[in-house]
Amino acid sequence: MTVPGRRSSTFSRLLRHGFTDPSGAERLLDVPELSTLRGDDVLLDALGATADPDLALRGLVRLVEAQPETERQTFTTTLLAAKPFRDRLLGVLGASEALADHLARHPRDWESLVTYEAADLHPGVAEFERGLAEATDEVSLRVAYRRCLLAIAARDVCGTIDVAETAAELADLATATLRAALAIARAAAPADAALCRLAVIAMGKCGGHELNYVSDVDVIFVGEPAQEAGDPEGGEAKAMQAATRLASHLMRICSETTVEGTIWPVDANLRPEGRNGPLVRTLSSHLAYYQRWAKTWEFQALLKARPVAGDPELGAQYIDAVSPLVWQAAERENFVPDVQKMRRRVVDNIPAAQIDRELKLGPGGLRDVEFAVQLLQLVHGRSDAGLHSGTTLDALAALAAGGYVGRADAAQLDEAYRFLRAMEHRIQLYRLRRTHLVPEDDADLRRLGRSLGLRTDPVAELNKEWKRHAAVVRRLHEKLFYRPLLDAVAQLAPGEIRLSTKAAGQRLEALGYADPAAALRHLEALASGVSRKAAIQRTLLPVLLGWFADSADPDAGLLGFRKVSDALGKTPWYLRLLRDEGAAAENLARVLSAGRLAPDLLLRAPEAVALLGDPEGLRPRGREHLEQEVLAAVGRASDAEQAVAAARGVRRRELFRTAAADLIGSYGTEDSPREPDPGALVDRVGEAVTDLNAATIAGALRAAVRAEWGDELPTRFAVIGMGRFGGHELGYGSDADVLFVHEPREGVDEQDAAKAAGKVVAEMRRLLQLPTADPPLLIDADLRPEGKSGPLVRTLKSYAAYYHRWSLVWESQALLRAEPIAGDRELGDRFIELADPLRYPAEGLGEDAVREIRRLKARMESERLPRGADPTLHAKLGRGGLSDVEWTVQLLQMQHGWAEPGLRTTRTRDALRAAHAAGLIPTEEAQTLDEAWVLATRVRNAVMLVRGRPGDTFPSDPRELAAVGRYLGYEAGHVGEMVDDYRRITRRARGVVEELFYGA
Repeated sequence: MTVPGRRSSTFSRLLRHGFTDPSGAERLLDVPELSTLRGDDVLLDALGATADPDLALRGLVRLVEAQPETERQTFTTTLLAAKPFRDRLLGVLGASEALADHLARHPRDWESLVTYEAADLHPGVAEFERGLAEATDEVSLRVAYRRCLLAIAARDVCGTIDVAETAAELADLATATLRAALAIARAAAPADAALCRLAVIAMGKCGGHELNYVSDVDVIFVGEPAQEAGDPEGGEAKAMQAATRLASHLMRICSETTVEGTIWPVDANLRPEGRNGPLVRTLSSHLAYYQRWAKTWEFQALLKARPVAGDPELGAQYIDAVSPLVWQAAERENFVPDVQKMRRRVVDNIPAAQIDRELKLGPGGLRDVEFAVQLLQLVHGRSDAGLHSGTTLDALAALAAGGYVGRADAAQLDEAYRFLRAMEHRIQLYRLRRTHLVPEDDADLRRLGRSLGLRTDPVAELNKEWKRHAAVVRRLHEKLFYRPLLDAVAQLAPGEIRLSTKAAGQRLEALGYADPAAALRHLEALASGVSRKAAIQRTLLPVLLGWFADSADPDAGLLGFRKVSDALGKTPWYLRLLRDEGAAAENLARVLSAGRLAPDLLLRAPEAVALLGDPEGLRPRGREHLEQEVLAAVGRASDAEQAVAAARGVRRRELFRTAAADLIGSYGTEDSPREPDPGALVDRVGEAVTDLNAATIAGALRAAVRAEWGDELPTRFAVIGMGRFGGHELGYGSDADVLFVHEPREGVDEQDAAKAAGKVVAEMRRLLQLPTADPPLLIDADLRPEGKSGPLVRTLKSYAAYYHRWSLVWESQALLRAEPIAGDRELGDRFIELADPLRYPAEGLGEDAVREIRRLKARMESERLPRGADPTLHAKLGRGGLSDVEWTVQLLQMQHGWAEPGLRTTRTRDALRAAHAAGLIPTEEAQTLDEAWVLATRVRNAVMLVRGRPGDTFPSDPRELAAVGRYLGYEAGHVGEMVDDYRRITRRARGVVEELFYGA
């Protein structure tokens, strides 16, 4: 019976020793098997030093109870007498529930922890092979494996070996286990063993000597016939079948679950063709695949390849054959896009609830370090054999020693990687489960923190250290690639080994820079010197260079940044904006590297970069606001030319604002994800460009009137937008389709009024056509009555007379997009009243009119498509393109607009939605037409943004085509998929057009 006073004293002692359940611990200490240990402070001190004293005590009780009666005294005596053994055993019991279960099943295995008394004894493969030597089947191999694992874990939790040594020992144990499993498979099938030579090549963490406690062991199998002279009756085929059976048996031995659990899954999916390829190939078959078909990631995987089991000569031949291919991978044609894809961390498959707990794949995780190191190895290892290590930390040290990574950065990354790997090891050790998730339960976090030596406040300290190291990895992930480039050109860090010019060029080339020499010159100009400007730019450039490299044209981005910095570098707010407003720097990088239009606009007025740091800066301004600004600027100008120059300045700035917002919405940034609705982007661009062009025309009209007549023209004058202009659907390269209408003021002679109106039109066109570096605003009045043969401007009465007597059905169709955009609003509204009966005829169109529209459309398709253009890829006139969709919608408007108010709109998408709402187009067909129209519009916008000049089809230049793809949401290397998607979407739209428009 427990004495109350004694119970209170024991309770306090247990709390002091780190027990969280003192009552439960007291009950365990009362069991007879521990009676001789109960009052011994040596035991409590040892338990208190473990990661989880409660867990350690429970495991100890189970182990004591499992001992045979005759062995129990020996065990307890050894436990109290041998401190190294006591620390190892209790350390394991306090860190691993799974190994405690193993010891309870195999109570004599504690003796293996007495074996290694020397603190510096690190067993190699041969030692582990001796530990597995008696295993003759799957079950005995699992038991022997766990016994060896127990010894590794004991050295690990006691600090006898560090995290890198632990990983190396785990890899050595895996090597010994693969050899033992292959021996068991050979013994079970001696005939197969006699037919073939089989080599097992370790990949991944096993190949790199950095294995986890629980991880897939990645392998590749290489086979050859046992005799060099093959059997003419198919000896090689028989040998490969035998080798495949042996390899499959080896995998089952290690992977299948028995009462003793699983050793680990053997994963052969890194082999040529993955799981679809043969499990075993000959050496020549491997080489043929790697020389013809392998992707860059496969050579990256081969960085860690090493022979571990089976025929050692064949394994060595495999490594000798594939190694040169690994170090030539950086010279492959597709290396740059492959690197760009690999450098974008893929987290899409991680559940949102887990991403913040992911040690391996999450932001600042282990994969960031491993990928960065491996890619630098691929780039520089072709000329530096010192980088040919499969072990991450060894390779990182070699990169630092060679000057490829800054020493301080390498040291920080080494420390962070070791901490994260130690966390991963201890998480897996608890239940020997394959996981990379940091636990959420406080008890688990407490055990994890204590196992890493954090004892004051384990949970808080663990979270703090974890976040600190993850932040270091996240920050250095980019700096690893780019800071050494700055050191190479600016010579900033005394004592640091620097990248040679050749190595710097190799790295820039691998990151997508087509002209590394020019890029180095730009970096030198930006980063050299001791000025405040250079210092700030050295801080910004490592991140900016990464953003440039993530684009289709890194060279253009860097050149643009140099030009903007040269123009604004002495302006205090510019550098402060980029340094302090994180979004501004990334927005600028995206804009400068996405094509020609936006950078050209920005370089004409570099101060517009301020828009990129203002949260409201990328929001388009409305027409009323723009028109007020333009008209005020025109009013301040001394003559018409200056007035239009001022209006053009506003237009330039607003075009940049619109283009920048479009690019950032299409690309997405860290702070602003990609706009999920492409139609919303199209609508915003169309509305914004329409508004600013309308304001510019209003300014040109005011300037033309003031130059000749002062404040009032002798005739009322209005500009009617037509086509895309009237439909609020202008793109960056669209002409402004218009009609000009006037009406003499009271008492003014009609001829004088007509002369004045003609002068105004001529002066507006002259002013807007003055030579300029800005994108032109071309006025197109060809939709007027009688086309190019008719007068440029008419009175409202003349329009009424013409339309009443002479107009053709296409002219009524053109009026569907008519909308006043400048000048006398009341006159413009009366023109619309005149147009409504024509464009929405009462009772709809007659059969003759419908046939005429169809005939005109068919003629346009056959005559207006440019010679040699691919009709499946022409965004305007091609199959399922803009013209197909718009004519289909417009036919419905003319047929049903008189009865359906929703169809009375100049906007294509609004009319399409109204037609669907009215039951005129089924849902799926309406969606198909809308998707095709939006896509075709975006292609035209993309071409203008990328090339700086309009175009209706995809560019032929690969870099420009890639930039169009990035704008449309396709990652590098997927332009073929983009073109295929365009053809598929527009083909479906053409099918709808055939049915709805042509009545097919």
